[in-house]
Formats: sequence, structure tokens, C-alpha cells
Amino acid sequence: MKWQTRLTELLQTRYPIVQGGLAYLAYSDLAAAVSNAGGFGQITAMSLPDAHALRQEIRRARTLTDNPFGINFAIGMHRGDMEERLRIAIEERVSAVTLTGGNPAPFMPLLRSAALTTLVLVSSRTQAQKAEQLGASAVIVVGHEGGGHLGPDEVGTMVLVPQVVDAVRIPVVASGGIADGRGWMASHALGAEGIAMGTRFIATRECAYASASYKNALVKASSADTAVIKRSIGFPARVLRSPWMDKMMELERETNDWEALKPYMTGEANKRWIYEGVQDEGFGWAGQAVGLIQDIPAVSALIQRMVREAENLRSKWT
Repeated sequence: MKWQTRLTELLQTRYPIVQGGLAYLAYSDLAAAVSNAGGFGQITAMSLPDAHALRQEIRRARTLTDNPFGINFAIGMHRGDMEERLRIAIEERVSAVTLTGGNPAPFMPLLRSAALTTLVLVSSRTQAQKAEQLGASAVIVVGHEGGGHLGPDEVGTMVLVPQVVDAVRIPVVASGGIADGRGWMASHALGAEGIAMGTRFIATRECAYASASYKNALVKASSADTAVIKRSIGFPARVLRSPWMDKMMELERETNDWEALKPYMTGEANKRWIYEGVQDEGFGWAGQAVGLIQDIPAVSALIQRMVREAENLRSKWT
């Protein structure tokens, strides 16, 4: 079956499947594996130490794949050199960038002037409309089921995606709670022209930086084994349950003082689990799609399985 949508045309991919930015995890190995399998892989820019490291990672990815891949810029991790890193992406002629976790407006003029395909992560209809007005090529709509940082409105993917589809003219990519061919086909039924997955791509062989402890925890978890932290400071984010998460939530019930909460919610605390497997001293992002994850396959096997599942569904509808 053919899978062409406006998203595959924009990204020049075989399948309308985008790999999420995955802070501290999405580097050249994973990005290349996703792109080689027909999806759109991404490198996480702001987790790298500097702009030079980003250039090196892009060039390394090009030794691993001849297919298009992109760069994710997590605005919330902005350390003052984001524009420099964006210029690296432009100079290296990457296929597209995604802007997530913050206000994209300050960076859109540079991206428009470079005519670089830009996808913006949104969590509401209003945000999607603003992204379109700013010149976004497409929007990625994350429902409340998703892992990592979410919108404050707590609207699920099933309800949010069609609202956004009705509100904008640019392609809409569904994200949040998607981990197999069924979620993929459901997203198309809602009007989306592709999907983005984060949690599901962590539990793959090529997500080399993720510890075995983290991956195995994703496989063992049910959808009830996630919770939302950072509500008290207005920046909600979904994580996998752990002893450290329990400490964070207990502290949040006592205070919304960022300085008191910060030691529990830093990138260093995140890396203690995802890199070192120390659940008692760190946390890991995860969406409710963990309830659909039962193995740790190669990326190519995962995507081909999803294609088979989706084709089986399509054949039933026609």
C-alpha cells in the first residue's frame, strides 16, 4: 500500500512516522535507524554540549543513512546558543527541524528566511493556529497521554487532534499514546497526516544511550504506571513511576517553589536513571503508551510490524 501524505512529501519519507526529540537519547544511531526504516529520525540538539558537537552528530548521521533526517530543538533547554545551533542545522542542510517545549516565535524568522521545513509541537488548537501564522510547515499535536512535557489543558489525543485538523490548513501530526499500527491508523481517521512517537522508540535496540533498566521498565509498565509532575509550577510533564517520582510529587504537594523542587527535576536527575539505571535517584520520561510496549525490537522490525498492522486495518476498511 502507498502511504503518501503531505507529511511524507514535506519530509521525503516512505512512511509518515516521526521519531520524537527524546532529550539525552536521540542521537545519530537512533535517528539514522528510523530514517533507514522509512520514517523520519531526529537528533536532539539541545542535549549536546555545544554547537560544534551538533555539527559532528549531523555529519555522523550522514555516514549511517542516505535518507532525510531532522533536528529537534527543545526550547525549554535553551542555554543562550540556540540560534547558533539553528544556524548549524541550516548550514548542514538538514531536511527539517522541530521546535518543542516553548515559544517558537523568536526563532521562526531565521527558519523562514532559510526556507527550512519546520514542525512545531503544540498542545492546543490556539497554539496550532499561532504556529501556522508564524510560518510552521506542520504542527505536531501532543495529547495528554504523551510522555515528557505536555500542555496544561489535559486534553487527550483523540479529542485534540480533530480540533486542530479543523483549525489549520497545514499538515497535522498526531502524538501521544501511539505505539503501534492501530494508533497510526486511528490518527489518520482523526484527520492527521502522520504520527510522532517518543516512548515507543526508546524501547528499541538502536536507542543506545537508554539503560537496560529504563527500557525494561518501559516494557514492564502498564498505562497506570505514569504520572504527571511539575503541575505545581505550571509546566506539566509525564514520567514513569519510580521512588524518585514519589519524592517529587510529595514535595510538590508541599510547595511550588522551583528552587526547592529543582534538585529533583534537573537533567542530571533524568540522566541518572536513563543512563545509569538508578531509579532511586532519578526519573525517566514516559507516556501512557507504555501499556502497549511489550518488547525491545530493532527499529526496522518495529516499523515493519506497524506497517503490517496498519495494512491489515486498511484492508478491513476497504
